[in-house]
Amino acid sequence: MKDTKLNYTLNIIARWFVGLVFLFSSFSKGVDPLGTGFKVQEYMTAWSIGSFTFEWALPLANFLSVALICAEFVVGVLLITGSFRRLSAWLLAAMMLFFTVTTLIDAITNKVTDCGCFGDAVKLTNWQTFWKNVVLDVPTVWIFLTQKLRYRRRFERDMIVLLVSMALMIGFEVYNINNEPCIDFRSWKVGKRMLQTDENLQLKSYMSYKNLQTGEEVEIETKDWEAYQDATVWELTGTRVVDPHEIDADGFSMLDLDGTDMSVDLLSSPDYLIIATLPHPDLKKMSEKGLRALKSVNQFAMDNDVQMVVLASALSEDVQSFLYDNEIQLDFYGADEKAILVMARANPAFVLMKDGVVMGKWHYRNFRKLLEYDFEK
Repeated sequence: MKDTKLNYTLNIIARWFVGLVFLFSSFSKGVDPLGTGFKVQEYMTAWSIGSFTFEWALPLANFLSVALICAEFVVGVLLITGSFRRLSAWLLAAMMLFFTVTTLIDAITNKVTDCGCFGDAVKLTNWQTFWKNVVLDVPTVWIFLTQKLRYRRRFERDMIVLLVSMALMIGFEVYNINNEPCIDFRSWKVGKRMLQTDENLQLKSYMSYKNLQTGEEVEIETKDWEAYQDATVWELTGTRVVDPHEIDADGFSMLDLDGTDMSVDLLSSPDYLIIATLPHPDLKKMSEKGLRALKSVNQFAMDNDVQMVVLASALSEDVQSFLYDNEIQLDFYGADEKAILVMARANPAFVLMKDGVVMGKWHYRNFRKLLEYDFEK
């Protein structure tokens, strides 16, 4: 490749474009490495090569998550700073080849419906993810072909950039693993209203139509259906009903011992409610520090007359035995493990609700912040 000003300028533009995408992608996953770990587990469970499966590697999912996010961040930094340009070009080419092939197979088979390439920050379909990678492949090829243009060896400076970027991202990930994610892109964000408490609100129904001539898809309220009744132009593709008094989180429930979903009744209470989430089906997996936090918050709730319940994915008899053995006096409800993990990542975590609004959320390592919360406001 000729060393011209135009070629070098295009190299810089390509490096910044891909580098910024990699930085955003790694940051959006780095705020929640455990979430990426769950996605890695999903791939390991869903994929196989003939009779060879990857389930044996499930215990490595969180390690692979941290390593992948760190590698993506480091490559982004190297591209933008122009550090180790040959190394970064080869790493980028290898990663984009892997991502492109993986997302193509994913788009064709649809075994995993969301690759999680931007964590929970941006949701893309499998085909959108694949074409996103195809777009990135273009500057990636250019970066690889022009990696030697005006390249100067600056080993000491480049090594500092490499080591500092690795340390920053690993430290960032470790912090978010040991705490609730510093930025919450999930449904249960602090301050979000999870259900409406106004009894005068009405159900809303929607209809989805596809234009048979242009392929355009629209969703309209059912009351506006007359404008789309020409069967030669519009095809009805689906309907849905939105109840403002239902929990705004897919698949979430709080089942009592009779199997009745009590989530709306509990979360709509005008009083404070502390929910201790126990996502792991094996309650013995809870750490001693987590158990001490659970007992401390339980005692605090009893002393201050604050309602507190346990939300667990384990079998009801196991939850009963666990609470009895540890002298914890709490009502408990059942929920799906994934639904609990969307709510909070820790085992246990503490979610504070009032009037259907998420007032606060704490990892068990930070339970003392819950004890310091102003329950008078």
